[in-house]
Amino acid sequence: MPTIVLIHGAFADSSSWSGVIANLKRRGYPVIAVANPLRGVQKDAAYIRALLDSLPGPVVMAAHSYGGVVMTEAADGASNVKALVYVASVSPDVGESVVGLLVKHPGSQLTSAIKMVPIPADDGGTTMDQYILQDKFPEVFAADVDPATAEIMAVTQRPASASAQEENVTKAAWKTIPSWTLISTQDQGIPPDLQRFLAERAGSTTVEVAASHAVAVSQPGAVADLVDTAARATAR
Repeated sequence: MPTIVLIHGAFADSSSWSGVIANLKRRGYPVIAVANPLRGVQKDAAYIRALLDSLPGPVVMAAHSYGGVVMTEAADGASNVKALVYVASVSPDVGESVVGLLVKHPGSQLTSAIKMVPIPADDGGTTMDQYILQDKFPEVFAADVDPATAEIMAVTQRPASASAQEENVTKAAWKTIPSWTLISTQDQGIPPDLQRFLAERAGSTTVEVAASHAVAVSQPGAVADLVDTAARATAR
């Protein structure tokens, strides 16, 4: 069976895949939930690609939110990657970024909920990290998640560098690797119409789920079902 590689996005961590992991493990899949660095598209993609290159046998990748950007860059040319699964995510083309796509397809509620925090950069300067304000987190990220769980997610969220959202991809793996897309129709983070546009452009097989941006937490069974579908469709 293929190894399933899961990539979380901004304002989350690998634990956001917990329900999906348990479901896939019950089906017999080996699973790796990567700790996405969230430092920038190229840095993050290089980290993920190094992992991909270390794995024997076929791989099916699934990514949430900004993780889809990293997957799009990292998987290009990886001969062991058989399928891409975008989960409430984005699949940019070469020269596109998260910010650029959101400008062209407005509707995200994240912009007004972001707190910017200056942090020291490796070059001695300053860079900016992004957090979702904790009191805004449930509404814009996890509206259909149990409130107690959403509160914990808000407290434990991992920030993303602002440059990660602004950096363009230089490769587009979905042009050569078959893809599947789960569209979260109640998403306040990535507008559903943007998700539909990107899925259609990529020729992706799509399913729609009435869920918030945190669909992997609120409906892990639906996410696992789509990953399983992609794995079976590309099995050799």
